[in-house]
Amino acid sequence: MKQRFEEYIHRPLPLSYEQFEGWGNDLHLASGKKKLPEVLFITSYPPRECGIATYSQDLIKMLSSKFDHSFDFSICALESDTEQYTYAEPIKYILNTNTVHAFQNMAATINADTVVELVVLQHEFGFYTANEKDFSAFLKLLQKPFVLVFHTVLPSPDEPLLFFVQEISMLAASVVVMTKSSKKILVSDYLLPVKKILVIPHGTHLVPHEAEETLKEKHNLSGRKILSTFGLLSSGKSIETTLQALPSIIQKNPDVLFLIIGKTHPSVVKEQGEAYRQKLEKMVKELQLEEHVQFINAFLPLPQLLEYLQLTDIYLFTSKDRNQAVSGTFSYAISCGCPIISTPIPHAREVLKNDAGVIIDFEAPEQLAIEVNRLLQNEELRKNMSSNGLHRMASTAWENAAICHARLFKAIIDNSMALTYNLPEIHLQHIKKLTTRFGMIQFAKINQPDHDSGYTVDDNARALIAMCQHFELTRDKADIPYIHIYLKFIEFCQQHDGSFLNYVNTEKKFTSQNYETNLADSNGRSIWALGYLVSLRPLLPAQLTALANRIIENSLPHLNALHSTRAMAFIIKGLYYRHLKIKTEQNASLITELANRLLQMYRHERRNGWHWFESYLTYANSLLPEAMLYAWLHTGNILYKEVAVEAFDFLLSKTFSPSRIKVISNQNWLHDGIEVVKKKNGGEQPIDVAYSILALNKFYDVFKTKHYKTKMDIAFNWFLGANHLHQIIYNPCTGGCYDGLEEDYVNLNQGAESTVSYLMARLTVEKMQRNIRRVVEQKNHAFNFNL
Repeated sequence: MKQRFEEYIHRPLPLSYEQFEGWGNDLHLASGKKKLPEVLFITSYPPRECGIATYSQDLIKMLSSKFDHSFDFSICALESDTEQYTYAEPIKYILNTNTVHAFQNMAATINADTVVELVVLQHEFGFYTANEKDFSAFLKLLQKPFVLVFHTVLPSPDEPLLFFVQEISMLAASVVVMTKSSKKILVSDYLLPVKKILVIPHGTHLVPHEAEETLKEKHNLSGRKILSTFGLLSSGKSIETTLQALPSIIQKNPDVLFLIIGKTHPSVVKEQGEAYRQKLEKMVKELQLEEHVQFINAFLPLPQLLEYLQLTDIYLFTSKDRNQAVSGTFSYAISCGCPIISTPIPHAREVLKNDAGVIIDFEAPEQLAIEVNRLLQNEELRKNMSSNGLHRMASTAWENAAICHARLFKAIIDNSMALTYNLPEIHLQHIKKLTTRFGMIQFAKINQPDHDSGYTVDDNARALIAMCQHFELTRDKADIPYIHIYLKFIEFCQQHDGSFLNYVNTEKKFTSQNYETNLADSNGRSIWALGYLVSLRPLLPAQLTALANRIIENSLPHLNALHSTRAMAFIIKGLYYRHLKIKTEQNASLITELANRLLQMYRHERRNGWHWFESYLTYANSLLPEAMLYAWLHTGNILYKEVAVEAFDFLLSKTFSPSRIKVISNQNWLHDGIEVVKKKNGGEQPIDVAYSILALNKFYDVFKTKHYKTKMDIAFNWFLGANHLHQIIYNPCTGGCYDGLEEDYVNLNQGAESTVSYLMARLTVEKMQRNIRRVVEQKNHAFNFNL
């Protein structure tokens, strides 16, 4: 003990939770923060105006946003004698590629830098045109592992190029390219080993997908059909292809306006001035297109650029560079929902197949005019193309690109390390967007509410819980009107006998689904929500808690008639919460009656190797042991506790690996006694992950067993990318949650169930973290006081 104390007095305060837990029950103290491995990026960087500079800034920003508790990130900016900059962000090193011995000196500097554990080199041939030998020598001298990112891969190399690419690639720990085509060329033309090459697509920005007409009005473009292209201007863009096509387009679409967005490439300006732009301006006059072409000669801030892309009816990519592997401008456009017509660069051929866009030949204005006219005259086709493109590009969001890079860094630096995902901020914007004055809309198309889908008591009950959770944490009075809306909706759905109908259409009429579907779970879920609201008395206005309690009172005679396993579990939870503030014998007797039913079900189904309430595992499984835990807390019946723990640990053994949760798929329930054949991934729903988190939180809160807390963190990381696709399920741009994780894609629709489920999970994690911080602060205070 004395030794531990002497160690302690040399360590910094305050303590983090991880440090506190790491010392066990001795003094609850731990060492200071471990130094994180540093990843150094060698790249061009803003304010330098080039695509790779913007790419690197976006990537590093997202890596820092998601993984700054796993890695530190630093920058070595590439400059030259004629291109030197003042940077807005911290730059660790500068490499002047024109300076004699600069590469050799930089290698020595990086080798001596003890905190740098990995180097990432963004490679473009133009960076090293005059000094490829120095660059190769630099890589040979470098003693740190490095990742080589090729932004251009040239097919059919001559012997010097073949040797150069082979040499630098074989020195690298890994080679990253952005298209499958580039990987294929490296393998077939450069004979690089397949295992060395990783495809990580060019990142794209998540956007809120604002209404097109609203954005057109904002930018004074109302009433126009917008064609656009953007990027640093050079002859390789072949903008003249579109100008030549415009007369034929205007004949059928006289309201067309073509936006040419972007300033001339700085290197072009140095060599040729504005000759190319002037050539285009001359063509506009000669073809009398002044009313149909607008030049936006600026390097636009990202938010403004994304607005222009979202209001675009058709995006035109007319590059004539046959060897261009990938285009960031193309990626950004498709992620904004633009229908795209493109020349056949490899990136376009991969992404635009299967009705996600249109491919035309290089320098083919006649083809371009035909395709533009065809799309402009068919709005439904444009919408379908936009939707297909969005789903195709979902995996390329910068958040997902960051996950791919972080996993690569982990594998190279230390594959045993665990990636620590940063928690997103709590946002309610999508919840509020889905909510009308009557209630919460059921479904969404991408992130736009689908009003035709109507309302359900299920969604409004969950929304009521989530908004009550938020109010409990923040005391934000802006939550109260929403709590009132969801509560009044539940009241609307209650029938004369105390039961609840579930489905309501936009005309506020109950639909036929209510008479075709078992509504037991909807009834139970309503009681859970109402009981949770009552438990917040007196934080909430008295009229809200009184109304919630009155609705419960009206339903009590009906509840013991419900025999659905999950409905009974929901009711136990709701009555437990209600009993925290309003203690009645009826609460106690109902909880006991329903818990005994679950206990009997468990005894009937339990056998060696199968510790469950039913002969199968389906949806919302964690709810059942959680309800038994609440029943034990309420009654003290030790049998409930034993069943709760045994059943929950059995469930966890079926859904958790050491680093990932995989909830039971809705495509194949898990049955007792049937040999489980390994099936495809997919069919995982946010609601099941959220229910797992709620249960884990309660078990940890009661037993303080570390593995419940660890699994809770793992489960929440599922939303952030720790799943079989390594893609985000929560969309931090909209505040919505995607509707499901399938075998090879994420369902991008952000409906009520998934979005509210995520919010319930996020608020549960937030409450736990605040409680932990409070405990740590108290421990620190007490220890300092004793000292």
